[in-house]
Amino acid sequence: MSNASLGERRDFRALFDQLDGVALWTATEPGTFDYISAGFEDIWGIPPEEVEDDISVMLDSIHPDDRDRVRANIEASAQGLRDEAYEGRVVQPDGSIRWVLTRQVLVRDDDGEVSEVVGICTDITEQKRREQELELLNRIVRHDIRNDMAVVLGWAEILQDHVDAEGEEYVRNILSSGEHVVELTEVARDYVETIVSNETLDVEPVALRPVLETELSLREESFPEAEFVVDGSLPDVEVAADSMLSSVFRNLLNNAVQHNDTETPRVEVSCDVRDDTVEVRIADNGPGISDDHKEIVFGKGERGLGSPGTGIGLYLVDTLVSQYGGEVWAEDNEPTGTVFVVELLRAD
Repeated sequence: MSNASLGERRDFRALFDQLDGVALWTATEPGTFDYISAGFEDIWGIPPEEVEDDISVMLDSIHPDDRDRVRANIEASAQGLRDEAYEGRVVQPDGSIRWVLTRQVLVRDDDGEVSEVVGICTDITEQKRREQELELLNRIVRHDIRNDMAVVLGWAEILQDHVDAEGEEYVRNILSSGEHVVELTEVARDYVETIVSNETLDVEPVALRPVLETELSLREESFPEAEFVVDGSLPDVEVAADSMLSSVFRNLLNNAVQHNDTETPRVEVSCDVRDDTVEVRIADNGPGISDDHKEIVFGKGERGLGSPGTGIGLYLVDTLVSQYGGEVWAEDNEPTGTVFVVELLRAD
């Protein structure tokens, strides 16, 4: 190997030694390592030198339920039979568990024989935690909420035969809103499954005005004490989104009322159509949000659903809008309150 290539390899290893949550290792002989990066200790909790000459130390740190599968992948790579990524759990000396995604790359010589195996391990513990949170949310939505709504709808249908003409309208509203909730549990299930499976959301053209009109109408029924106003008119445009777009505006409209301490909460909706984007502004007359809290309310820079923000609603809003290729942020309203701005890509 030339001095230049040796220098390049040293530089490459030095780069990996600076990365957090990523470990690189190379092996030319089964059972031993030529090099292990400093990031190994962050993931395994043990110094690299403890495993350099004995791979069994590393294998013993693998969770018992994953150990045979990880060992099979390592052995297959050493024999040149497998070159793919796999997941596994590492049990650190203190008992804490880290999820790791490992990719073993086979380096072949001029004769096509495997001369070296390069392993890249990435700590995906936070990703796994988020998946577990989403799966828990999915179970709550699909089981608890769905079952409770079935009871509500059942009683409401029975009630229809026992109310006067004036009461019929209220029963119809209850049934309509209940059916909408059940429909959303189906959509939420699809969304959670998409996120957990790491697939891309199926973004498509969605007519903006009907979504806003429907959500405004439903919020007026849910919050009769609040005043909902449309500044100007709602535009006839299509935006890049999916069927969960209604959830974006429902959560923002709910938030504008539920966190409002005035006697008459006022929510004003306006739209600004541009060449490539549409801005939907939802302004309230509530107490407002301090500058140092404007990012936190969405969970941005925090740890997902565990962030100290307003709650899961705004975290979901930010997640969905980001998936659509748009942006959402909070601004100050005058003289008081907050404006949530949703910028979506036009699809027409």
